[in-house]
Amino acid sequence: MSRTTAAAAPSLPDAWEELVTTALLGTDRRTPAGTAPGPRAPLALLDAAALATVRRRAGLRPAPAGERPRPAPEDRRPPLPPAAARRLTMLLADRSGTSGGGRRGTAPDLMELLPQWLAVANAHGYAAPPESLPALLDAARGRTDLRPAALRLAGPRALWLARLNPDWRFALRSTPGGGTSVPGPHDTDGIRQLWQEGLFAERVALLAALRSREPAAARALLATTWAAERAEDRLMFLDSLRAGLGPDDEPFLEQALADRSRNVRATAAELLSSLPGSALADRMAVRAGACVAVDHTGDTPTIAVEAPHACDAGMERDGVVAKAPAGRGERSWWLGQLVEAAPLDSWSRRLGGRTPQEIVALPVADDWQGELHAAWCRAAVRQRNAPWSRALLGEPSAPEAGGPGAVSLAERAQLLGTLEADERAEWVAGFIETHGLSEAFQLLGVCAVPWAAPVGRAVVDALNIARDAGSYPWSFSGVMGLAERCLDPSESGRLDALLAIPDEPENASPGAGGYWSEAFQRLVTTLRLRAAMLTELTPPGP
Repeated sequence: MSRTTAAAAPSLPDAWEELVTTALLGTDRRTPAGTAPGPRAPLALLDAAALATVRRRAGLRPAPAGERPRPAPEDRRPPLPPAAARRLTMLLADRSGTSGGGRRGTAPDLMELLPQWLAVANAHGYAAPPESLPALLDAARGRTDLRPAALRLAGPRALWLARLNPDWRFALRSTPGGGTSVPGPHDTDGIRQLWQEGLFAERVALLAALRSREPAAARALLATTWAAERAEDRLMFLDSLRAGLGPDDEPFLEQALADRSRNVRATAAELLSSLPGSALADRMAVRAGACVAVDHTGDTPTIAVEAPHACDAGMERDGVVAKAPAGRGERSWWLGQLVEAAPLDSWSRRLGGRTPQEIVALPVADDWQGELHAAWCRAAVRQRNAPWSRALLGEPSAPEAGGPGAVSLAERAQLLGTLEADERAEWVAGFIETHGLSEAFQLLGVCAVPWAAPVGRAVVDALNIARDAGSYPWSFSGVMGLAERCLDPSESGRLDALLAIPDEPENASPGAGGYWSEAFQRLVTTLRLRAAMLTELTPPGP
């Protein structure tokens, strides 16, 4: 390097920033110090940058050696079978997705199969290969829905890595306590110290762990600091009582009804209404029963409704929100909350010993049916009452406008969630057979995965009917994508006959036949890939 260039090199501490600015502007607009504009300016800039780089490196002062990281914790879980480990690498390497708006082709979307792969691997209790942990954490960083399963597979080493890389700090936030060990059941001093001095996440983890093994001890621990907690913390702690909720929790929840936070009061009231034998549930049953009765004066027994005319202090204390949302009448708003919180089993006694099916089938006077049945739907979901859910769902072959009680598909989906998996599958299959797939997407989302045989057959048959009718194929892309993830892999054999391009009927969407063939090929390929994944994850025999 020439003496002239060395003399022109910047010497100030911010020389590097000056060179970067010059490079960004271009040497036509700005030249390094001591350099004239012209064809030599770019070379002078590069010479100055090279010199500055050497000076920056040579000028570093040695710092005291930091403490070496502790070794990563040992993971004693069994390792993945070799084929499954290779499959995990493939799934994590795929970033193609389905974005871009174009046709997906016949290749499976591997990233959409990753959640299912993680669920099966975790069910077998495997540990992720150490070399896969960075990619696994990167995938969980980009998709929050993957985090619980990915962090479970990654195990304690994920937390060890997260403390070394800021990009993975979400693992510390997503894991209660960030890996802090919860004191044992007999370590009363440790429990008390962690509860009083721990971080919020550590206290949540402690309360959840204690609640799972000793519900009464968890509630007693919460009571020791309840009055001094912040409102938002009281709300989170109170929500932890859902696990193992029982009659012994009633006195504590009754006290929480007088909390200064409206959200805490509402949560306490909701939990109490989930206990059919609680005093709050009895109070709500009396209030709701005073508003609903059977009128026998006409030719047909009819439910008569007299909504509350006021929301008194007792109702508000028991969780009734006095101010109605915009567009809702106050009286209907109060009625819905009373009926929702009243024990469903009390209605048979109050309405002449009728069964839920008989009650729901009664006509309701003065256009109150929608409000009353919607409140019963919410009560059935909250109280996990299967007989009332069946009554409100009605037969799956009922008109699409709704069963005898359900007024929307969203409510039907929630009611189905209270039923056992087999009964849920039979109902959804019957709905699809009657109404097709266009209205069934929300209902399919509550079915257990992989879909039971009745649901799988109903979906495939409905897709075949839509294909033969020349229906607009892209409107079924959501159901097709759901089938790729949820259809039982054993159903792939039934789809071979659908792989050929069908003859397009008149008035069919242009290119529909090719799309259907492509979609079914992708479905079959995905199902066979899922079958291979399950085989790879199966533990070897003894």
